[in-house]
Amino acid sequence: MYVKILGVVILGIVLSSSSYAEEPFRAQPRPLGKDIKTYNPINGDDEFVISEGYNEPTGSITLRQALSLALIRNPQLKAFSWEVRAREAQALQAGLLPNPELESLLEDFGGTGSVEGFKGTETTILLSQLIPLAGKISKRKKLAALNTNLAGWDYETVRLDVFTNTAKAFTDVLAAQKQLKLSEELAALAKRVYNTVAEQASAGEISPIQERRAKVALSQTEISLARARRELEAARKQLVLQWGSTQPLFEYADGNLDQVLPIPSYDHLAEFISQNPDIARWAAEMEQREAALKLEKAKAIPDPIVSGGYRHISEKDDNAFVVGLSIPLPFFDRNQGNILEARRRISQGEEEKRSAEVGAYASLTAAYKDLTSAYEEVLLLKNEILRDAQSAYESIFEGYREGKFSLLDVLDAQRTVFDADFQYIQALRSYHLSLANLERLTGTPIEEMQQSDSKADGDKTRYQSSFKKAGEIK
Repeated sequence: MYVKILGVVILGIVLSSSSYAEEPFRAQPRPLGKDIKTYNPINGDDEFVISEGYNEPTGSITLRQALSLALIRNPQLKAFSWEVRAREAQALQAGLLPNPELESLLEDFGGTGSVEGFKGTETTILLSQLIPLAGKISKRKKLAALNTNLAGWDYETVRLDVFTNTAKAFTDVLAAQKQLKLSEELAALAKRVYNTVAEQASAGEISPIQERRAKVALSQTEISLARARRELEAARKQLVLQWGSTQPLFEYADGNLDQVLPIPSYDHLAEFISQNPDIARWAAEMEQREAALKLEKAKAIPDPIVSGGYRHISEKDDNAFVVGLSIPLPFFDRNQGNILEARRRISQGEEEKRSAEVGAYASLTAAYKDLTSAYEEVLLLKNEILRDAQSAYESIFEGYREGKFSLLDVLDAQRTVFDADFQYIQALRSYHLSLANLERLTGTPIEEMQQSDSKADGDKTRYQSSFKKAGEIK
C-alpha cells in the first residue's frame, strides 16, 4: 500500500515535468553599438563595478567615449537591466514544485464515557502533497522564460534608444560649437567694420547714417553670439544627461560634423528593418502568448492532493497508517474565462504585430526622406552655394578696393557668406540627426549597410557579366 502511494506521488511529479521545454532563444544585441560595453549586472546581485575608464574626461570627448559613458551609466538602461535579472528570478520560482504540507490532528478527547479525558484519543499525523498535472510546472517555467526573453528585447530597445539619443546629443554639441565659432568670427568682423565706419563718420568722409547701420549690424551679431553660447551650453548639458550627470566636465566635443556618407537605396535599407527590436521582439511575444494559452488550458485540469500518514489510537494503544486522495471537481470553474482571454490576447497580438511593422516602415520612409533631403542640401551648399557666395564676396571686396563698392556692400557680401555657412551647419546637423534615426530603425550602422549594398551590386555585376559571356558562347 505504501509503495503504491509513493508511486502515485512520483508519477505525478514525472507527469508535471514531462513536457519541459528547452530555454527559448535569448534576445541578441543588434549590430548598432554591439561592440561597446553596456551595463549588465552579471555577478548575481552584486553591484556592477564601473572602472575609472568610464569616467567623463575633462578635456575633449569623442563620440565613442560619450556612447561608452551612456551605455554604462544611463539610469534608465540600468533599471531595465535589473528587470531582466528580476524576470530570471521569476523563471526560477516558476519551476519549483509546491511545498508539501504537514498536518497534525488530535481527535476524540475531553468527552464522556469511553472518550472521557484522553482515554480514547486518536492522534493523526498527515503529510500532503499537491500533484500538478498536465505539465503545469514546465508550462509555467516556459512562460516565465519567455517573459525573461521579452524583458531582454525591451532592454535592447532601450539600449538602442540611449545609443541614438547620445549620438544625436553629440551632434548637437558639434553643431553648436561650429555655430559659436562662426558667430565669434562674424561678431569680430562686425566690430572691425563698425570701428572703421565710426572713424570715417567722425572724419566726415561718410554719412552718420552708415555708422548707425553698422552699429545695428554689430548689435545683431552680439545678440546672435550670446544665443550661440547659450545653445552650446544647453547642448553640453543635454549630452551629459545621457549618462546621468548634470554638469559637463568635458571642455570640447571632438568630432567631424563634415563627414557625409552616401545613402543606400530605400529598398536596401528596408531589408534591415528586421533588425529593429520593436519588430524582432514580436516573434517572442507571440510565442509567449501561445505559452500563456497552453498554461491556462492546463489549469483547467484539477490537481489532486495525495496524503499519507500515521495514526495512534490511545484506547487500544494501536497504530495504523492513513492515506487519502482529494480531487477538485470542475463543475463550475473550468478556467474557461482565462482560456478565452488568452485566445483573444493572441488575436490582439497579431494585430499589434502588424501595427508595429507598419509603424516601423512608415518611420523608415520619413527618416529616409529627411536624410536624402539633408544630404542633397549639404552637397548643394558645399559644392555650389558656399563657393558662389565666397566668389561674390571676393569680387565685391576687390571692387571695394578699386572704389566701385562701398564698405557696407562688402559687409553685406560677407554676411551672405556667413549666412550660407550657418545654413551649411544646420544641414549637416539635420543629416546626422536623420542618420541616427535611420540607424535606430534598422539597428545597423550605415557603414555596414553600405558594405552589404556594395557587395550586392558587385555580385549583380558579376552575374550580368557571366550571363553576357554565356550569351557570347552561344
